[in-house]
Amino acid sequence: MKKLIFILTLIFSAGLTAQQIKVSGVVTDATKGTLPAASVLVKDTSNGSTTDADGKYSIMAKIGDILQFSYVGLETKNVKVTGSTVNVSLAESGVTLQDVVILGSRSAARTVTESAVPIDVISMKDIASQGPQANLNQILNMVAPSFTSNTTTVADGTDHIDPAQLRGLGPDQVLVLVNGKRRHTSSLVNINGSPGRGSVGTDLNAIPAFAIDKIEVLRDGASAQYGSDAIAGVINVNVKKATNKLDINILGGSNFSKGANDHRGGNDGNNLQIDLNYGTSLGKEKSFINATGSFQLRGQTSRANDVTGGLFSGFNAIEQRATEAGTNINSLWGNITNTPNTAQILGAIKTYAPTVNYFSAAQQASILGANTIGAMQTALNFDATAGELAYRKLQRRDFNMKVGQSSLQSAQFFLNAAYPINENLEVYAFGGTSHRTGEAAGFYRKPNQSRTYTFLYPNGFLPEIHSTINDISAAAGLRGKIFKEWNFDLSNTYGRNGFDYNIENTLNSSLRENSPTEFDAGGLAFSQNTTNFDVSRKIDKLNVAFGAEYRHENFQITAGEPDSYNQYDINGAVVNATTAANLKATDFYGSVRAGGAQVFPGFKPANTVDKGRNSAAVYADLEYDVTERWLLNGALRYENYSDFGGTTNYKIATRYKVTDNINLRGAVSTGFRAPSLHQIYFNSTATQFVGGVPFEVGTFSNDSPAAKLLGIPQLKQEESKSASVGFTAKVPEAKLTITADAYFVKIADRVVLTDQFSRPGGTPVAGSSAAQLNTLFDNANATAATFFANAIDTESKGIDIVISHKANVGNGLTLKTDLSGTISNTKKVGDIHGSQILIDNGQINRYFSESSRVYLQEAVPRVKANLTNSITVNKFDFFLRNVYFGEVTDPNIADANGDGTINAIIVNNKVVENEHPVWAARIITDFSVGYKVSNSTKVVIGANNIFDIYPTANLGPQTIAQRASGVDTNGNVIYSPTTSSNNSIDLSNANQFVYSRNTSQFGQNGRFVFARLSFSF
Repeated sequence: MKKLIFILTLIFSAGLTAQQIKVSGVVTDATKGTLPAASVLVKDTSNGSTTDADGKYSIMAKIGDILQFSYVGLETKNVKVTGSTVNVSLAESGVTLQDVVILGSRSAARTVTESAVPIDVISMKDIASQGPQANLNQILNMVAPSFTSNTTTVADGTDHIDPAQLRGLGPDQVLVLVNGKRRHTSSLVNINGSPGRGSVGTDLNAIPAFAIDKIEVLRDGASAQYGSDAIAGVINVNVKKATNKLDINILGGSNFSKGANDHRGGNDGNNLQIDLNYGTSLGKEKSFINATGSFQLRGQTSRANDVTGGLFSGFNAIEQRATEAGTNINSLWGNITNTPNTAQILGAIKTYAPTVNYFSAAQQASILGANTIGAMQTALNFDATAGELAYRKLQRRDFNMKVGQSSLQSAQFFLNAAYPINENLEVYAFGGTSHRTGEAAGFYRKPNQSRTYTFLYPNGFLPEIHSTINDISAAAGLRGKIFKEWNFDLSNTYGRNGFDYNIENTLNSSLRENSPTEFDAGGLAFSQNTTNFDVSRKIDKLNVAFGAEYRHENFQITAGEPDSYNQYDINGAVVNATTAANLKATDFYGSVRAGGAQVFPGFKPANTVDKGRNSAAVYADLEYDVTERWLLNGALRYENYSDFGGTTNYKIATRYKVTDNINLRGAVSTGFRAPSLHQIYFNSTATQFVGGVPFEVGTFSNDSPAAKLLGIPQLKQEESKSASVGFTAKVPEAKLTITADAYFVKIADRVVLTDQFSRPGGTPVAGSSAAQLNTLFDNANATAATFFANAIDTESKGIDIVISHKANVGNGLTLKTDLSGTISNTKKVGDIHGSQILIDNGQINRYFSESSRVYLQEAVPRVKANLTNSITVNKFDFFLRNVYFGEVTDPNIADANGDGTINAIIVNNKVVENEHPVWAARIITDFSVGYKVSNSTKVVIGANNIFDIYPTANLGPQTIAQRASGVDTNGNVIYSPTTSSNNSIDLSNANQFVYSRNTSQFGQNGRFVFARLSFSF
């Protein structure tokens, strides 16, 4: 009987052990305060749960299972299941606030304060649920002081891809990694007036922010470790790996701002975004697949004031009356200086002039008395704007430009997965696709301008750039152990970015009434394929790492349709260098009608490019714990490019633990950046406005005949030397961490986009260099030219400070505070590396002008700080962030004599050399309140820029008297060249740019109010 009872007891116990039961309990901290959102996991399984607002949880588990409890900043605790109730108290860990990173080191993971170089770790969990920013550029701009990026306006393709800068250096001097693998750059070259002009950056917004777990920002030169582009540092995007979880995020918002709708108030820029993330295991321990989908509809914002200045001439008034009567006066001539229909044209004008009832008697008499085209041009050359607006029942606002944020529609997907083959091998893959379409506009083509053909657009038109941006990336690899002790990682990463231009609501004015109104203007594409093999091993106190990389890059320009780039004569033939002036189509006043699609002439067959190059690199990285307190790291890398040769770079970094809580660290390194294929081969002709005057600017490729004729040498790599020194400190009793790092970066042979060189004047001797240049200008339909060149050397220096505090007060109250700031300064040093030919012709200041200097040194904030506070109280959380954006300088001011320098400026009755408008510092405040409705549902409402702050207003039209006084009629300081012959200077472009379009600390959209609904299952 005893044996039977014993056997039955064993069977019953085994059954209990094998059977899953519901285990529940409460998780608290050392103060007995409950911990909401603590993680509960059945160890060695994917079965997990989280605590609710009261710290309670429930999970299915077996007797004997191990439950793992974890919470940020507290020690992880393992508890064996012995019954249906398990209550746990988590103690503080000794490394509160310490994020673990491997960026900047190929050794074992280290905490941020113990790394030898400065690294920021930005967790996306709180930002995604609390902050108002929806894309990666906006998020980083508000949380990382050393990072700067803003949406530009009226800047062609740059309206759709935001340039991003780190430590005040260029967008192409920061390397972006995803899961530690090199990310491809954009296909777009920033050639218009914006910070980062002439550079090629990485399109961070092609990565859905909801797919990201955390972002690591290495603020130190790292070319010796990661290769080209890492002069300013490295941004590593870590993608989510979570399993058995579905997260849904719905955000809706709008700009409720005093500046909305061209400063009429209300709201604009409506934004709707839906994000989904789901993760699951693949049936094996440590396997996972995590997928994200993101969909966004973003409306435009309007920040212009009602346009000022003339819109209609006397001729426009008469032709409108003729059109209404069924007569197209414009069709009576092709070239007004070469027309056999003079009598017919004059007769038609005199027929319809009397029907314009607001013309004065003197104006009517002058019109009726004009018997030649020249006399009639003089008679009709007056401003008829007021009368025509009244007659056509229009307002000045109907002629406003689209100034502000462009509209955008996007669909994005991203995937991250890994599967262990055995205990020593794992295969992994990640990548995604992004499809975005955007709409931005250029300068308004007014009825009284030759660029408008008023038979098609009687009231002028606002040409639009419709972009299609397709981005794809895919990485796959095998990692694990070989020879028992060695870790290896073999991977291949491919990425491609395409940017296609479609120009709408426009025309080719040289085609007149035969012109289409939409054009395919061609596009850009850049692809990159990178193969890496990395090996590492820890040998006692020494970590050894080495590896190799092979990369292939390709850059393409595809041509648009012929009408998008050709200029036609009056007979419909393509205009070339031999076309007679009297055959080129003109408007009534004799101005030649421009060819190509207005706002963005299409790429020509001559512009097409399909160029590639290869690079190969080997590196070695050693990290040695000399003592328990002293860490020493060294890296060496050799890289060879097929187009310009090889470069060798090194880095030495060290960290010394003064105490258990205080570390000193420093690094010295050399670096390089290979000129991008875009900078070597990009060429196009585009309309650019300087002081409101349009120029057809040809960007000639670095290997073009024009560059060779002007003595511009072949591009070579930028080379850098950098150093940093700093300290880190932990104050466990106060739950504080502090880091401070100073840095210095010197860059030689920096690649810039030159300013505009004018074509040779006069009639050059046949066969001379000047004559050859003129032919090249004619073939490009260009009146000015720019080039990429290794033109300058620069020095950058600054200091970054980060202070963090987090405390679990108890009773469900958690407080987290982060204070960070940066002070930076970049300047050109030494002489400009100019072509001797251009130096001899007195055009050295066109190589790197005063405007370019300001873009480089002062167009982004040199001082920036961030104070973020997060408070969690039971089911509520409160988020408050203040960001200080330092002053910036506007590079756009008149060049009085066209030599590339700025002349004396009057400021408050004092003459000051080389002055520019300075836009004052601002503080932007974000605030939100969140409420956890249930374990799976959370609601957040809040605002970005809650106090509706705008940048300093631009300078509008100033009269000569106002300029002489140094202040305008409102008492505001004004700036103007004393030698300008214009009657006024207008940085606002007839009131359209209320705020600078060339630089902005934080944008010009004003207050954005949002609501977010989050679900987690």
